[in-house]
Amino acid sequence: MLHVSDHHGSQDRHDARVVVIGTGYVGLTTGACLASLGHRVVCADADSGKVERLSRGQVDILEPGLPELVADGLATGRLVFTGDTVSAVREAEVVFLCLPTPMGLGGAADLAAVEAVAGQVRHELPDGCVVANKSTVPVGTSGRVAALLGRPDVAVVSNPEFLREGRAVHDFLHPDRIVVGGAPEAVERVAALYGTLGAPLVRTDAASAELAKYAANFFLAMKLSFANNLATLCESFGADIADVTAAIGQDPRIGSAFLQPGPGWGGSCLPKDTHALLSVCEAAGIDFPLLRATIDTNVAHQERLVERVVADLVPAGGSPAGARLALFGLTFKAGTSDLRDSPALAVARALRDLGIELVAYDPALSATRPDLTDLLTLADDPLSAADGAAACLILTEWPEFRDLDWEAVAARMDGRTVHDFRNLLDPDRLERAGLVRQSIGRPYALTG
Repeated sequence: MLHVSDHHGSQDRHDARVVVIGTGYVGLTTGACLASLGHRVVCADADSGKVERLSRGQVDILEPGLPELVADGLATGRLVFTGDTVSAVREAEVVFLCLPTPMGLGGAADLAAVEAVAGQVRHELPDGCVVANKSTVPVGTSGRVAALLGRPDVAVVSNPEFLREGRAVHDFLHPDRIVVGGAPEAVERVAALYGTLGAPLVRTDAASAELAKYAANFFLAMKLSFANNLATLCESFGADIADVTAAIGQDPRIGSAFLQPGPGWGGSCLPKDTHALLSVCEAAGIDFPLLRATIDTNVAHQERLVERVVADLVPAGGSPAGARLALFGLTFKAGTSDLRDSPALAVARALRDLGIELVAYDPALSATRPDLTDLLTLADDPLSAADGAAACLILTEWPEFRDLDWEAVAARMDGRTVHDFRNLLDPDRLERAGLVRQSIGRPYALTG
């Protein structure tokens, strides 16, 4: 039964023995933040190289505040890293599963890592331990993990994360809610770990907690698809998307978040979670047309933007093959180095398939990315990316792009169009540089 409270109502724990399995964005943030709350945390990972780097305080992912928390945890001894998962869990009171659940065949979540770890630790978990699943998993996974463990003395709960990359540490330490689903006693034990944060606690069953994570990401994806479709309407009717979303965003029933149009939505969560939810709906024989439309709208929006770029390159028709474009930004959003399911890369692939040469710059990426060599050339600076470009595309909303020396960029470009697919730039500043800004959700005219 659902229970929401402003205060935990359970006895806070400040020194629990916690093991976090997996040190990606979620796992590392969870471990470092729990250590900062006073718990004794062991983070386990099968990647020995990553364990060695983290043990030295080297954090490979770009996440503000995380390197400092890791360094502090190591210095105080509250945070330890190991590659021996089996030994790590033997004295744990709570074990968090923070494992990857990538998109598998047909869009379903791939639970191989979760199932493998459950098999590894099932005989090593101490009596009375609680296993908390933070990985985003289909409804019923808590029961599946419990069956794999085969340990009636070990409770399995769902404790989904609601962290935004680039703000993960802030979101963990200042959550708007904490959701824990499972048997009441186990729920209270996990909730107690967060007690000092003072966030509203949603106590529920495991299935509801698991579905809540998918439902949240689906709603956010739906809102973004709505904003991008609304931008198309604005272009057709001569309206301004910024004014329209400012007007509707003042309505507390709608809110202003996730109403900014862009080159589509992506990242490590929304694409795989919407497809996973669609997969479980289909398996259950449930028709969810709004979910399918949300996904299809995202794809169609990106195709439309590519068509706009091509029409600008060759307004009379014909092939754009051989044209050169400068791409500013490749990560799925500013503040992270994550390229997973980046909408910028989706647009780039569609352009490359047309034979267009792409040169890109992103402040979070080095110029040596072998995984990108077949798609584009990665430049060391924005001016090098702009050399000989027929047009420039803004694909990630890095603030520094707003303050570029656009006169210098214009001098290096062959063309004069800047497709601002994040509505980031000042059109007057671009005009003074001799450039024409084409944004999203405002009337535009081809410049070719």
